[in-house]
Amino acid sequence: MLLRKSSSADVPSSQITSRSVFERFNRRSFLTGAAAVGVVAVAAEKLPPILDPRISARAADQLQVVSSKYTTTENQTPFFKATNYNNFYEFGTDKSDPAHYAGKLQTRPWTIQVTGMVKKPLTLGVDDVLKYRPLENRIYRMRCVEAWSMVIPWDGYSLSEFINFCQPLPSAKFVQFLSDENKKQMRLPFGYNWPYSEGLRMDEAMNPLTLLTFGCYGQALPNQNGAPIRVVIPWKYGFKGAKSIVKFHFTDKQPHTLWNDMAPDEYGFYSNVNPQVDHPRWSQAHERRIDSSFLPHTIPTQMFNGYSDQVASMYAGMNLKRNY
Repeated sequence: MLLRKSSSADVPSSQITSRSVFERFNRRSFLTGAAAVGVVAVAAEKLPPILDPRISARAADQLQVVSSKYTTTENQTPFFKATNYNNFYEFGTDKSDPAHYAGKLQTRPWTIQVTGMVKKPLTLGVDDVLKYRPLENRIYRMRCVEAWSMVIPWDGYSLSEFINFCQPLPSAKFVQFLSDENKKQMRLPFGYNWPYSEGLRMDEAMNPLTLLTFGCYGQALPNQNGAPIRVVIPWKYGFKGAKSIVKFHFTDKQPHTLWNDMAPDEYGFYSNVNPQVDHPRWSQAHERRIDSSFLPHTIPTQMFNGYSDQVASMYAGMNLKRNY
């Protein structure tokens, strides 16, 4: 198999701020801001993932990436917040659990299967998939169904590139993502139908915004953010973006997905960000933006998370309250 190598980085490695300096600066900035409002002790109690060096993010290599037209200019969520406040239920249901426990996950070697309605089933190493196309840096708004949001610089390439390489048959209408379920390295809480499963309609998967993702903030994905390979779909709620993927399965039927199977009244298959459709237990009209501000603030939720121009046409004529 012929693979194209990533292009060289635009910034020399000698000019890149070291990871330790970056983290130390952000922790110092956080503490300074906290002291200004007299709540350091409360912050230390309420936000231990930010302050506890034992659970700071651990990622592998710096990535070589190029800039992308698919990006937002909104203020980014600081690295230490994006990597210490996560949903990754394989490692626990608390937001700090992934940063605490995901370090046990061994991401090399890592094998990915391509199955189902394809010209030829494939088994690939993740590094072959990583090097298939040059990586782009895309700063995306990300919205959680729990009404909080972040702005994260992801590194990857359009999933459509990989799908074309997989050569799905014309009869394939959906692609399903299956995550790892390593019982020795993951906690896998009782009561969930592991492995984690998600899926997209083929036109959604082929939309150029859908990102096959290998890194964030210019480095390899930290384990708690879905290492070594995940998908990011910025106009959908975050749980649609399967993490630590081990299989891409192409099918002509809508695939089973973990949350839609467990609670179909709360988590629809499409799960497009829609402020007009409330979760049964809370409103989706506003979101709590997690950014560099010390105090939380809320902003109105945008239809399709602000990506209507790029994706709304895929749902023309659909009842988006019924097909939530």
